[in-house]
Amino acid sequence: MLSYPFVSPAVHDAFGLAAEDPRRRALRLANPLSDTEPELRTSLLPGLLTTLNRNVGRGNRDLALFEMGLVYLPRADAPQVPRPRVDRRPSDDELAALDAALPDQPRHAAVALCGDIERAGWWGPARAVGWADALDAARAVAEAARVELTIRPAVLPPWHPGRCAQLLVGGQVIGHAGELHPRVIAALGLPERTAAMELDLDALAPPPPVTAPELSAFPPVLLDVALVVASGVASTEVLAAVRDGAGDLLESVRLFDVFVDDVRLGSGVKSLAFALRFRAADRTLTVDEALAARDSAIALAGDRTGAQLRG
Repeated sequence: MLSYPFVSPAVHDAFGLAAEDPRRRALRLANPLSDTEPELRTSLLPGLLTTLNRNVGRGNRDLALFEMGLVYLPRADAPQVPRPRVDRRPSDDELAALDAALPDQPRHAAVALCGDIERAGWWGPARAVGWADALDAARAVAEAARVELTIRPAVLPPWHPGRCAQLLVGGQVIGHAGELHPRVIAALGLPERTAAMELDLDALAPPPPVTAPELSAFPPVLLDVALVVASGVASTEVLAAVRDGAGDLLESVRLFDVFVDDVRLGSGVKSLAFALRFRAADRTLTVDEALAARDSAIALAGDRTGAQLRG
């Protein structure tokens, strides 16, 4: 979808932004189309959530909307906007001064979801939208750009502080995703548990040319491993340690289960189960080779995150 880039200053209060939040520093138009929306957006979410609210009001309650567009971020070192004369063409110096006064205009992508993400049918019950679906949208963008996305817990309005994730590429924060804060949902009249994601597309380098993967004629060795870590340890940190520790024989690793049980595991811990696929390009792996790679992965996860093999 495409929305107008104009917003009301009241949206910053509805989002719960602090007074010093840079997203409040929006450019004000000298001649806005509407006096109620005199500012240029610093985020795609206001327009996206307004459209979502309008659709819900018309009876469309299961929604997944996305938008790609520019946001407008004033620069602290930007000069005052000059006013060129209208009786002649601006000079090259005047045009350069106008360009220097323009805000940064990165291209963002954003998603808003509410209702049921999977509908009910003979195959089973419906599944409501959750914060993880917003993360999946971010992963889809990263996969299309062929970059590895790192996900970490975060606290940032307008997201719920316990269900918000920071999106990073190469150590740089490029966006956030998760479930919106209940106060934000109430202020904007949105459905409960509405989720959203926004990231900076200009922060992603152009993807390299696609190369066809080399297919091995040798069979893989499939191993599962369950690791117990403290509840506060991010699963992405454990997964990264497993991947690094497994070495070159690891073809893929996937987190497929998170288990919490105070009786079986103890208080303050969780079990993370990973599916590992090992394969060599030039030979059939032995079980001993795969087990050695798995044990190396467990050892590094233990060193980095305190993970222990679940008994």
